[in-house]
Amino acid sequence: MSEKKRIVITGIGTMACTGIGVDANWDNLINGRSGIDKISYFDTSDYRVHIGGEVKDLDSTQYGFTPRDAQRYDRSVLLGVSAATEAINDAGLDFESRGENLDVGVIVGTGMGGVANISKMSMVIVQKGPARVSPFLVPSGTPEVTAHTVALKQGIHGATFGVNTACAAGTDAIITAVKRLQYGNENIIIAGGAESAVCEISIAAFGNMKALSQWDGDGDPKRVSRPFEKNRSGFVMSEGAGILILETLKHAKSRGAKIYAEIAGCGQTTDAYHMTAPEPSGKYVTLAMKMALKEAGLPPEAVGYINAHGTSTKYNDKTETIAIKNAFGDHAYKLCVSSTKSMTGHMVGGCGGVEAMVCMKVLETGIIPPTINYEVPDPECDLDYVPNKAREKKVDVVASSNLGFGGHNAVLLFKKFEG
Repeated sequence: MSEKKRIVITGIGTMACTGIGVDANWDNLINGRSGIDKISYFDTSDYRVHIGGEVKDLDSTQYGFTPRDAQRYDRSVLLGVSAATEAINDAGLDFESRGENLDVGVIVGTGMGGVANISKMSMVIVQKGPARVSPFLVPSGTPEVTAHTVALKQGIHGATFGVNTACAAGTDAIITAVKRLQYGNENIIIAGGAESAVCEISIAAFGNMKALSQWDGDGDPKRVSRPFEKNRSGFVMSEGAGILILETLKHAKSRGAKIYAEIAGCGQTTDAYHMTAPEPSGKYVTLAMKMALKEAGLPPEAVGYINAHGTSTKYNDKTETIAIKNAFGDHAYKLCVSSTKSMTGHMVGGCGGVEAMVCMKVLETGIIPPTINYEVPDPECDLDYVPNKAREKKVDVVASSNLGFGGHNAVLLFKKFEG
C-alpha cells in the first residue's frame, strides 16, 4: 500500500439562512443571530409546520449561472455550486490554467437531491398534465448533479459523484474525499454538502412524521430551534450548502496555499437499529468518535470543541450527549459542545459542509459559537453547550459530528496545521 498522505483544507464556501458567504455566516453565528423565519416559498396555511431556514438574497448569476439556468436547476444545485465557487476562489485556484484537471475530483453529499423541483413538478403533473412536466427535472437535480455541475463550470475531468447518507451526507462526502486523497492519485477534491428541502413535499412529510417542531416560538420563529434544551420539540428544516477544498499537503505547499487546518481523523459507523430513530445507547456514535480519535493518534483530552449534530429533537440530543460522554470520558465535561443548528436550522445533507466551515473558523479565530435559545437545562443533556453567548477559547483540535436517519454516523477531527 502507498504511503498515507496528509490532507489539508485550503478553501471554504458557505450559503445558509444565516448569510451569503463565509464571512456573513460567521459574523451571525458568533453573535447568536438566527436565520430561521416564517416560510415564504409557499403558503403553509394547511401544513403542521410554518417555519424554516431560507437562504435570502442568493444571486446565483454571481456564481456562474445564467438567469435561464438558474430557473432550470434545482435550488440545491444553485446553493452547492455557489458555495463551491466561493471555496475555489478562497483557495486561489484557477482550474482553467491547469489543463484537464484529471487530478481533481468533486464529491458533494445530499440527503434528498432535487426534492424542491420534484415537489414542484408533482403539482404540475396533477394540475396541468404530464406534457407540462419539465424535461430538465432529472438532469437538474438528481443527487450527483451538484458535483458534475461544479466540474462542468470549472473544466474538471477527474471523478465526480454524489454521496447520499441522509443528514450525514455532507460529512461522509468529505470523509470520502479524504480517503481518496490519502491513498489515490488525486491532488485536490472539492467536497461538502448541499440541500434545499424547504418545499411542499418535505415540509409535509417531515411535519407529519413529527420530526419538525410544530411550535411557532410564541410568535418568534427564531426561538424554535433549541438543541439540548429541555423544552426542545423537533428540528427546523432549512436549506444551505458548505463546500471545502481539500488538498494533499504536498500539493498545497507546492502552490503556496493558505492552509486552514489538517484532517486529523475520521470515523463512520451505522446503527442498523431503526428507520429514523438513533440507537438509544449511543454505542455506534461513540465508536465513530473513537475511530476518529484512533486514526488521529490523539487522546480525548486533545479535543477542545465539538460542533455537535444537535438537531433539537428529544432522541438525537440525548443520544449524542451519551455518546460524547462515552467517547471522551471525564473530559466530556471540559469540552465546549455547541450546535449551530440553533441558528441555521437543519440543512440535512448540507449541514456537514457548513459545520466543517464553522470548525475551520473556530481554529482560526479562537471563538466558539453558542447554542442559542438555551433556557431550561435538561438533566439528561448535562454538558457545556456554550449557552446563548459565544466564548473565546483557543483550541488546537475540533470535531464535527453528523448523524443521519437510517443510523448513519460520521465524525471528523480537524487540527491546527503544523508544517
